Amino acid sequence: MLKHIVMWKLKENAEGKSNIGNALLMKEMLETLKDVIPEIEMIEVGVNENPSAAAYDVVLYSEFRDEEALRIYQNHPEHMKVAEFVGKINEDRVVVDYQV
Repeated sequence: MLKHIVMWKLKENAEGKSNIGNALLMKEMLETLKDVIPEIEMIEVGVNENPSAAAYDVVLYSEFRDEEALRIYQNHPEHMKVAEFVGKINEDRVVVDYQV
């Protein structure tokens, strides 16, 4: 099992929405991928509630069978649409992938 965790800091305003508006839209978009990409074993998206300046705005926790399944997910056209939107609204991103 491969676990894939990504966190984003979002711009204060982008694409006509506030930070929180974009965070909620991003959450919805990411969660709908489970219905169209069978390689996703599990997906959970959280919007930050911690007021710390060190906190990130959105976190994605997902699980895949293996690296190949993650690669298929990352290159899937529906994921690419979400990634394009996220690229317009985020200012920083960190990622960790690990096997269990």
